[in-house]
Order: sequence, then C-alpha cells, then structure tokens
Amino acid sequence: MRIVSWQKALILWFQGKVEILEYHNIFARSARASFQLPSVIRLKAYVRPRISEGVRFCRENVYIRDSFTCQYCGDQLPAKHLTLDHVIPVSHKGKKSWTNVVSACRECNQRKANRTPKQAEMPLLKEPRAPVWLPVIEFEIKPGQVPEGWLQYLRYKAG
Repeated sequence: MRIVSWQKALILWFQGKVEILEYHNIFARSARASFQLPSVIRLKAYVRPRISEGVRFCRENVYIRDSFTCQYCGDQLPAKHLTLDHVIPVSHKGKKSWTNVVSACRECNQRKANRTPKQAEMPLLKEPRAPVWLPVIEFEIKPGQVPEGWLQYLRYKAG
C-alpha cells in the first residue's frame, strides 16, 4: 500500500495500469474535460521494483540516506533547511555521485566553501556511500484524518 499524489493516480489511470475503487468529491479540470479525483486505486498487475539499477541518485534520496542530518555538525533538519555538499568540490574535479555528495546545513556548507573537509578542518560524521536500499518514508495518519473511503481498505481501528 502506498499513498500517491492525485496527479500520479490520474496518470496511472490514463495509462490503464490501475482501476479506481473510490473517488473524492473533488474534480480536476482541463480546458476540455473534467475528472473526478480517485481516492483509492488498485494496480491491475504487480510491478516488481527495479533493484538491479540501484537507488536513484537525487537530492531527496541523499537526505534520506543521511537521515536528514548535516554530515559536518550533526544537526538534524527538515529538507528545506538542508543543502547538498560536494565533499571534493566540483572545481577540484569532484563528481556528482553517492560517494562524493552529502547533506549539509547551509551554515556548514558556506563555512566549508570550496575546500575539502580536511582543508576546512571539518571532518565528516560518516563517509558517504551508495545505499543498497532506502527506507520508505511513511505517513502517520491520526484518527479523524483518515478519509472515509480508505477505512474499508486499511487495517485501522478508530479510537
């Protein structure tokens, strides 16, 4: 089970990959059509995750790998307060890769500037590595927040 955006749900439906089980009372409108937004969808066929390609390198996945923690000072911050830092700066031929990019707070990233951690005397908390897998970030849905249409599909007991 997974929560997806309404945009993703509509795309999957347009592609014929899902069937809609429940609808919201909200519509998405285009210049020529109107679509009732799906609330619950079901895949028509199981899609096996692509593990052989490895974990996709992107900003969000670096933050997840580093537990949303600055790898210099150790502060844990929300994503909007983090930046990506090249351990070996691009100007020193550092690559944009799992083993050269870490999460950093803005202050540490600016203080380190265009230097290596050794030159800046800012050691890393841990060496960056390519993850084999990433944990799924789960949403916590509190009682009273679960949409009515979801209840029969969840192992959820109110109260």
